[in-house]
Amino acid sequence: MSKHAATRNGQEMLRNACAHVRQQRAQRGVVLFIALVVLVAMMLAGLSLMRSVTSNTIVVGNLASKQTITNVGDWGVEAGRAWLLAQPVGNLSNDNHSSGYFSSWDAAIDPVNAPPNWWKEKGHAVALTGSPLDVDGMDVRWVVHRLCSTANLDVNNPNQRCVTLQSAGYGSSKGAGDYTTQPLANSQQPYYRVTVRVVDPRMTISYIQTVVY
Repeated sequence: MSKHAATRNGQEMLRNACAHVRQQRAQRGVVLFIALVVLVAMMLAGLSLMRSVTSNTIVVGNLASKQTITNVGDWGVEAGRAWLLAQPVGNLSNDNHSSGYFSSWDAAIDPVNAPPNWWKEKGHAVALTGSPLDVDGMDVRWVVHRLCSTANLDVNNPNQRCVTLQSAGYGSSKGAGDYTTQPLANSQQPYYRVTVRVVDPRMTISYIQTVVY
C-alpha cells in the first residue's frame, strides 16, 4: 500500500469515528429531551392527583360539617320549643328578651342581618355539654318571636293582629289543634317562629327557622 493510500484510509477512519461520536451525542440529546417531557408529565399527573384528593377531603369535611350543623340546629329548635311549652300562656303576651322571647314579629330586626352583638345579648344559648352534639367551639342560640304585630298585647285584644290557628274555645268539648295536648286558654292560638343561629368551630354561620303553635 502506498503512502498516499494509507493517509486516505486514516482520514476516512477518522471521519467515520467523528460521525459516530456525533450520532451518539445526538441520540443522547433526544433521550434527555424525552426523559424531561415524561418527568414533566408525571409531575403534572401527581399534582392533579394531590389536588383531587384535597378537594375530596374538603367536600367530605363540608358534608360532615353541614350534617353536624343541621343536627345542632334541630337541637336548638327543640330547646326553644321546650321553653315555650314550659311558659304559662299569660306570660307569652309580654317580651322576655333575657330569655330570647319577643312577643311580636319585630319587623325592625332581621335575625340574619342583626347587629354583631344582637345574638349574644338577645339569643338564648343552648347548653351542649354532655350531649351527643357537644363540639368544641360550637355556639348555638335561639330566639322565639310570637307572630303578632304588637308587642306586650294579648292575642285576643281587638287591636292585635296575629297569625293564628283558629281553635275551639277554652272549655269546649271539641278537640283543639295544638302542638301539645294541653288545652288552649285562648280562642285564638298564635304561631311562634323559632330562629336558631349556629356558629361552628370554623366560624361558619348558619340559620334554621321553624314555625310552631
